[in-house]
Amino acid sequence: MRMAVDDLPAAPSPANVAGVDVPTGHLIGGRWVGSVATFDTNSPLDWNAGPIATLARGDAATAEAAVDAAVAGFAVWGATPAGERAEVLRRLADLIEANTDAIADVETADMAFMNASMRARLVGRGAANFRLYADLIVEHAERAWPAKNMANTVQWMPAGPAVVITPWNAPFMLSTWKLAPALAAGNPVIHKPAEWSPLTAALLAELTAEAGFPPGAYNLVQGIGEEVGAALVADPRVRRISFTGSPETGRHIGRAAAANLVPFTAELGGKGPMLVFADADLDAAVHRAAWQYDDSGQVCLAGTRLLVEASIREEFLERFHATVDGLRLGDPRDADTDIAPMVHPEHRDNVHGFVERARAAGDTIVRGGAPVAGSLHYEPTLIEPASNDAEVVQSEIFGPVLTFQTFDDEAEAVRMANSTAYGLSAMVWTGSAERADRVGRALRAGLVWVNTFLVRDLTAPFGGVGISGIGREGGWHALEFHSDLKTLMVLDDTTS
Repeated sequence: MRMAVDDLPAAPSPANVAGVDVPTGHLIGGRWVGSVATFDTNSPLDWNAGPIATLARGDAATAEAAVDAAVAGFAVWGATPAGERAEVLRRLADLIEANTDAIADVETADMAFMNASMRARLVGRGAANFRLYADLIVEHAERAWPAKNMANTVQWMPAGPAVVITPWNAPFMLSTWKLAPALAAGNPVIHKPAEWSPLTAALLAELTAEAGFPPGAYNLVQGIGEEVGAALVADPRVRRISFTGSPETGRHIGRAAAANLVPFTAELGGKGPMLVFADADLDAAVHRAAWQYDDSGQVCLAGTRLLVEASIREEFLERFHATVDGLRLGDPRDADTDIAPMVHPEHRDNVHGFVERARAAGDTIVRGGAPVAGSLHYEPTLIEPASNDAEVVQSEIFGPVLTFQTFDDEAEAVRMANSTAYGLSAMVWTGSAERADRVGRALRAGLVWVNTFLVRDLTAPFGGVGISGIGREGGWHALEFHSDLKTLMVLDDTTS
């Protein structure tokens, strides 16, 4: 029996988080609704204090109602002219900036992201994502050309309902990164945020309504991935799926997409190498290496494998330890804090499991290697593996754990860098422009930075190779993914 949105339970009451009222239901077809079941979210800042919010736990009926709403919303949003869609996106960007404090404070409470970084960078980046795609959708020009007595035009058509599944790390910014191109292209979206950090998605949902999106253009579904997420990606009416998360979950979603012949893009993490050559600016390289512990290492682009030329091994380590010794673990609301708690006890324990297995396998724990009592912090950890085949080298840990290895020459550095199944990002530190070009071209990764990190033009393609994912996000690449192309051919009879 089908369940319409009218049949869903009433929306639960908002939760007050960090002084902000946060909706705890689903937004479906422009209405806040609930579910029979619920789930809790705790704050990493004080996990033992109990839940900071109890949210509606979506199920198959919720998913069906959300897709129903998106199908209905497609008739309106998909037919809205590009210029009008752009204006709605720009209004949303303005509203995001106007609500910076609330978004930053809720995200810090929900997943322990550094509050200063949220205010200074990530909320603004979310607004910039919507402005970028507002501009791109207006700038787009259809390709038109004559050939064989035909007037040919390539047109971009909105593809239809899109399911967007976002991760628990940097949840607000990464949600905007995925939602903006889908909405700009004219697709209604069903957004499923991660259950470990669901709250700023609810704030974003409120702002979409205020910005003027028609009912059904943006739908938010809360809940557990294996339950409501699985139902969403299996619905044959969904025409695009965009996911960020683990390779294991990506494979499950990919199978569901393949069953319905739905285009699917996925960013599935990384195991980035950071190559440091003897001719590099060592102070800059060491500083950047130490800051791979930022956000407790919960960053897919992090350079977690330090590959250092053997001739500078001791000097690098001495400076690295001195820099890391100065990092302060603390409350992410405190301006003096450098490293925040991890997101969840389960994840902290998973990270510790990697370290314990490395210790048992004979790898050298150079520093750190333990959780911090009384909090969800984990010590900044450096491991020198006994082999390049070690688990800590080959598997994504996604925590404040780096590996340290040395190489003798450029060829060995490249071989080691390319030796994992991942290929999302890489860094090269060198004073030689020629080496930068050679090594940069030889590395198998979707992104390679030379003598810098996390600086990126938002129109550039973003994505990985190997098990780091499929497809590309960013700029025109994301708009093309969310569109269907049509070639219109009209006989030109003026020459007959």
